[in-house]
Amino acid sequence: DVLSNLGARTGVPPFYISFICAPLASNASELLASVYYARKKTRRSITISLATLEGAACMNNTFCLAIFMALVAFNRLAWHFTAETLAILVVEVTVAGFARARVLRGWTSLVVLALFPASIALVAGLEAIGLD
Repeated sequence: DVLSNLGARTGVPPFYISFICAPLASNASELLASVYYARKKTRRSITISLATLEGAACMNNTFCLAIFMALVAFNRLAWHFTAETLAILVVEVTVAGFARARVLRGWTSLVVLALFPASIALVAGLEAIGLD
């Protein structure tokens, strides 16, 4: 309700507001813990930091997507979320590919960081071509 109200006041669709604000608020503890570990600048602490962030992202996306799909199925709601679902799945598969790597380089963090705005752009692009 708060995110919808914020979207109405700013003129931005509520999906985009929730796509930006909700993950930041719900993952603040993982982000702070990861920053704490990363400041130690040891190989082990950086590994723990990245694993924490990757695990939190995949777990949150999978869990929220499962709950959402269950609500749609059990309440027999109309499905209008193909673009959003595809964007989530593309990000999860991409992050899983990076997570499987034995060694992560600095440039991979930039690619993973770029997935966030890229996923928003992907949703906008998919909706522009007609996917609901």
